[in-house]
Amino acid sequence: MLGANLTSFAQQTLPVTPPATEQDTLPERKQVIVDRSDLMEGIVDDGQEITYLKGEVILRQGEVYMYCDSATIVDNDVIARGNVIIQQGDSLNIFSDSLYYQGNDRIADLFGDVRLDNNGQRLFTEHLNYNLKTKKAEYYTRSLLTNDTTYLESNRGVYLVQTDEAFFRDSVIVIDTAFVMRTDSVDFSTKTGILTFIAPTLITQEESRIYCENGFYDTNKGYAEFSQNAEYVKENQQATADVIVYDGKTKEVTLRGNARFVEEDKVATANTIRYEEDTQLTFLEGNAKYTDAEKEVVGDRIRYDSETETFDTEGRSTIVDGNQILIADTVNYVGDLGIATGNVIWTDTVDQITIESERIDYNKETEYVKASGGRPLLISVVDEDTLFMRSDTLISLLENEADSARTLVGYKNVRIFKTNLQAVCDSLVYQTKDSLFSFYQNPIIWSDTSQFYADTVLMQMKDEEIDKIFLDNNAYIINSPDEIYFNQIKGKNMIAYFRDDELRKMRVIGNAESVYYIIDEEDAYSGVNKCVCSSMLINFGDNEINDIFFYTNPTSNLYPMRKADHNALKIPGFRWDGQRRPKSRYDLGNVVLINY
Repeated sequence: MLGANLTSFAQQTLPVTPPATEQDTLPERKQVIVDRSDLMEGIVDDGQEITYLKGEVILRQGEVYMYCDSATIVDNDVIARGNVIIQQGDSLNIFSDSLYYQGNDRIADLFGDVRLDNNGQRLFTEHLNYNLKTKKAEYYTRSLLTNDTTYLESNRGVYLVQTDEAFFRDSVIVIDTAFVMRTDSVDFSTKTGILTFIAPTLITQEESRIYCENGFYDTNKGYAEFSQNAEYVKENQQATADVIVYDGKTKEVTLRGNARFVEEDKVATANTIRYEEDTQLTFLEGNAKYTDAEKEVVGDRIRYDSETETFDTEGRSTIVDGNQILIADTVNYVGDLGIATGNVIWTDTVDQITIESERIDYNKETEYVKASGGRPLLISVVDEDTLFMRSDTLISLLENEADSARTLVGYKNVRIFKTNLQAVCDSLVYQTKDSLFSFYQNPIIWSDTSQFYADTVLMQMKDEEIDKIFLDNNAYIINSPDEIYFNQIKGKNMIAYFRDDELRKMRVIGNAESVYYIIDEEDAYSGVNKCVCSSMLINFGDNEINDIFFYTNPTSNLYPMRKADHNALKIPGFRWDGQRRPKSRYDLGNVVLINY
């Protein structure tokens, strides 16, 4: 994701104005002494002694030695020409074409092809002013300082030999094996190899550029810090932060403080962004956010793999991927499979479906979702009402990419609650394409005062309302407003028709049986009718039976209420399972297991 070839930096602030109080080790004796010369001539002109020297001239002042082809000494000042060399101590040598040396002040002005050598550092210039007392070199023409791996050029500067510090000003260029830097002001410690830039600075590499207005670079350790409007650009990548850090040893780039990284449609922001060049892993830490054309990821910490284009998150995280939203404490990806754990919430905004769980496994390629742990909860908006469903496991999978049709599967101890509908079963399948619920293994559905059950129950939705309920094999409906007397309908198969979420009509197909209680005009029970036939049609109103039509050889018996044996009138297979009926959404976690 991020990349740079710089070596590094370590924070150090060098003085802009070099100190001028350094003390030389020269003895108090200040007279320039002639040690050798092929030819010497001395004259007195207007009371002033002048000495002319020629041929392999050697001069000395304390521990300082000067060599040249010819020299003129006026009082204690020296004018030297040809192959001039100044030696001070064991490490400093200065070469030039000519020299003007003020012996009393111990200040040398060197001209021509000037070169200063000190402990492997070499300074090249055309005019150098050097104070042998303070060991301070100054130049005001285009100059170059190098140690063979790093080259520094500037129009003016100061080099402190004793402290190994250099101060470069005006049109500074630094050329290293890994980069080229342009700025107006740079301080350089030749001893530690640390460059400190204190002005707008542009660093270029083969494919990248870094801009900053403050920072430092350790040429020995390959460590760099860029601050104050720091910006990194590489091809179509751009990064900004309060501080940009590059560690050449670990090959890590770190953006610290208000970190932001942009690459085409990818945008990453965080308190800190760290990129590992070798692994191509990017870590976003603190208020982390990553977005691209397809998704948005928000979390406390995000790990992004640019090679596989996958990511992990830590801390409460939110992932928006198209019409899907995933919220969890932790999200990890292995290939295309993502695993979300800890208070997970997954939402499909198109189908208005939400799943809450302790764990969700998600396949990005197939859009497969599996929720498990803690009795996952499905929440779906139906007819401006909310349907809640819990089971041991919930699965959502994409059936058709063209129309985003989904299939939802719940299995083991499925329980559903909606204001006007409740259900339990062992497993369930819901298809969004045709809005069909399929209930399996001891399914029971309750609607108002009616209870439906069969070997298999199908519930067809239309316009987000219940349209039909199909009961296949051993179909049974019980209706009881008071749970004292029970209207019963049994058959091989049944179809229940709804309108406005209320049962309006029931068709019984095969082996039809019914027991229904007759209510008189005063809403009192007047009798009970039992009928057996091949098929029936029952009409309902206000959740009560209005009338029944019997087909094919019906037999019917009417019993007065006082003479009826109500227990005996219960059709085989009768069971009223009110204790299993969810009373609210908060009752869905309670599983009542009953064996029949």
